Amino acid sequence: MEVAEYFSKDFEWEELKAEVENDPSFRCHLLPFECSNPSSQAAAEEDSIAWKKFHIRHSSGKFFKERRYLLKEFPELVSCGECSKVLEVGCGNGSTALPILRGNEHIIVYACDCSSETLEKAEEIIDAAIVASLRHRFRTFNCDFSITGFPKWLACHTCREVFMQKPQNCLSDAKENPRTMYPLNEVGCCIGGVDFITLIFTLSAVPFQRMPTSIKECFSVIKPGGMLLFRDYGLYDMTMLRFESDQRVGFREYMRSDGTRSYFFCLDTVRDLFVGAGFIELELEYCCIKSVNRRNGKSMRRVWVHGKFQRPM
Repeated sequence: MEVAEYFSKDFEWEELKAEVENDPSFRCHLLPFECSNPSSQAAAEEDSIAWKKFHIRHSSGKFFKERRYLLKEFPELVSCGECSKVLEVGCGNGSTALPILRGNEHIIVYACDCSSETLEKAEEIIDAAIVASLRHRFRTFNCDFSITGFPKWLACHTCREVFMQKPQNCLSDAKENPRTMYPLNEVGCCIGGVDFITLIFTLSAVPFQRMPTSIKECFSVIKPGGMLLFRDYGLYDMTMLRFESDQRVGFREYMRSDGTRSYFFCLDTVRDLFVGAGFIELELEYCCIKSVNRRNGKSMRRVWVHGKFQRPM
């Protein structure tokens, strides 16, 4: 049986765009919007607290399905060299990390999240996996990269200066999870940066004003030649069109009733963010999937953005 290609499309995004922009009922999603400054410390803490509460409510883990499709979309995670390091940003309950660990017996995953409760759940899920070797290759730490940046043990001052070829001072003291302490002597004082970063439905939860700094922080801890693998909500996705006008908090940016945010990306915005941070664009496409709700039989048009970006050698 022929396996469907990741980039195959059930519908054309341009056709969806024309339909949405010509429908008066969707006009509220197209209007300009002047938002307040969510970059203040108080606003940043509110965002973090909202996501912590979200994960506590969904602590059973049933809300998140294991993302088995990742290895087909990002085969580099399977073919990479021994002891390659992956930084999974916003790991949630481990639904991204688990298939990566299963797909490559040599890879090491460093996973961070703003919620310590979520990290504990992720560790439980990895512990419960059938493959016993997974646990020692899964290392968690509590961190909100959009607020504090990444910790020094991930990439020290010296390594970042080598990567960036100029002094870097965007470092934090985020701490490792005490359950997963391990030696950090690979280059003397840190792990020497990572080979891959996965941003899977994570960046959309960050206020747009904080995105450029967040991506530059990712750039600072990835090794030259390393890759950032991106997947997130695309412009005119079904979930965007379901938001009410009073839930808008920015242009293409919305807040749910529980206080969590969601941004919907067009390709140009993604390109500007990552290339602006210094990355080279390797792949960038809309993924347009039509699915059917089993309960009501209604067709749903989902739009995601798939991207691969590389740090120059």
